[in-house]
Amino acid sequence: MEFLQEPETWVALGVLILVGVFLYHRVPAFIAAALDARAAGIARELDEAKRLREEAETLLADYKRKAAQAEQEAAGILTEAKADAERFAHEARAALKAQIERRAAAAQDKIAQAEAHAMAEIRASAADIAARAAEKLIAARMDEAHANRLIDESLKDLPSRLN
Repeated sequence: MEFLQEPETWVALGVLILVGVFLYHRVPAFIAAALDARAAGIARELDEAKRLREEAETLLADYKRKAAQAEQEAAGILTEAKADAERFAHEARAALKAQIERRAAAAQDKIAQAEAHAMAEIRASAADIAARAAEKLIAARMDEAHANRLIDESLKDLPSRLN
């Protein structure tokens, strides 16, 4: 009974009793159930993470596709805007050219009218000058006897001119 005096014996006996109590209370089954529950939780979390990753990949693909579509639309809008700008510039040039042509024609009309008016004024002036010159010439060459004779001839021709 010397072995009862050994501390290792008592430690071994305590350990055997502790293991027996654990087995009696089914601690290994409890630990196994807890570990199984933890493993199932981890598996659920992994499945959820996998599902979320697939969703994220799907969303990323959708966003990439939408970004590519938006880029194409922006390029189309830019091309259309450039075409509109070119068309507007062409129309503006054509309108400006037409306006310049109209103004040039209007200026030529004004010049022609001014020339015609100037010619009319020159003719009127020439006629006035010619009339005054004729008047002076007639007055210088006309004497009273000659004037009376012209008046008498005009009076004789008057009845024939009135018919």
